[in-house]
Amino acid sequence: MKTILLLALLSTLAHAEPKALFNGKDLTGWEGNPDLWSVQDGVITGRTTVEKPTKGNTFLIWKDGEVADFEITFKYKMKPGDAKGTVNSGLQFRSKIVDPANWVVAGYQADLEYGPKYSGILYEEKGRGILAQRGQKVKITQGTDPKKPVIEVTGEAGKSDEIQAAIHKDDWNEYKVIVSGNHIQQFINGKLTVDVTDETAEAAEAAKKGILAFQLHAGPPMQIQFKDIVLTTK
Repeated sequence: MKTILLLALLSTLAHAEPKALFNGKDLTGWEGNPDLWSVQDGVITGRTTVEKPTKGNTFLIWKDGEVADFEITFKYKMKPGDAKGTVNSGLQFRSKIVDPANWVVAGYQADLEYGPKYSGILYEEKGRGILAQRGQKVKITQGTDPKKPVIEVTGEAGKSDEIQAAIHKDDWNEYKVIVSGNHIQQFINGKLTVDVTDETAEAAEAAKKGILAFQLHAGPPMQIQFKDIVLTTK
């Protein structure tokens, strides 16, 4: 009987129920610059304007703890605020707060943009930079310089142009990130964008777990929106 109960408990822990991280009404459970983040028409909205810019990248931080291995899905939509058409954002994961007063975060970022190049890449904010270009299957190992990892492209995760063609530029898109140990996979609208195995010392020691956050990028006026944010921990 004890064995059966233990197996049932382990099964429950291994198959955690999905958790909605946004209530559709307000920013309960989240924290960011109130001049830039709000809930508009039932969705999380980050907006900069000429009157209210951000001097540096700032973030909306999920405050209910750190996560290690997980799967998260969310929907996003963005638009530029001027003719330059520049919008960049992303989901931070296994990250850390480095400037609480200004809601600044460092760590892994599943990138997205209003443009043809960066949506779906794996980036490390305030760290090692681009770790995987869109469409790449990558293994990362430690070089002699901790800030310059050895990035080996071991295969293809998908065709970059096909991934871009599946993105709805002015409508909602679904992003999924799956993290298990040192293995990271990212998907946009069902298409695998990167497949990364990070074998560096940072991944083994400093990035086993961390916070989640959404980025509002410095630069020209922009708007980024998020909804249907669902987290499943492993």
